Amino acid sequence: MKIILTQEVSGLGAPGDIVEVKDGYGRNYLMPQGFAIRWTKGAERQVEVIKRARSAREIRDLGHANEVKAQIEGLNVSLSVRAGDGGRLFGSVTPAEIVDAVKKAGGPVLDRRRLELPGHIKSVGSYPVRVKLHPDVAAKFDLNVVKAK
Repeated sequence: MKIILTQEVSGLGAPGDIVEVKDGYGRNYLMPQGFAIRWTKGAERQVEVIKRARSAREIRDLGHANEVKAQIEGLNVSLSVRAGDGGRLFGSVTPAEIVDAVKKAGGPVLDRRRLELPGHIKSVGSYPVRVKLHPDVAAKFDLNVVKAK
């Protein structure tokens, strides 16, 4: 079965890639989860739109990845959240909130799917966060979770 990926699937490809998979895998997993669409001539034209959008936010090369890494590692990222007594959060910190905090701190716009968290962040404190920018480059920064006033 020929499909077009709409999201990154590890071991298979990136958004916009046209891949050949077994019928059951495509029909029962990839398409219902929204990871892929069936390949048609019209859908292949949409691939160009997907690829243009991906290239706009993608790290261009190793040199660009190292520049972004230096920029991220120099940031002081702080996230103000609602917390109860004892520093316990109401809920947990999401990757989307971390991406917004990096942007507010003056950093680049990151893809939330590339963040690697040390588990669920459910209390105030400092947490190490890793961002996979390129297959060879990963940036690390400390996220300071503080109680909102």
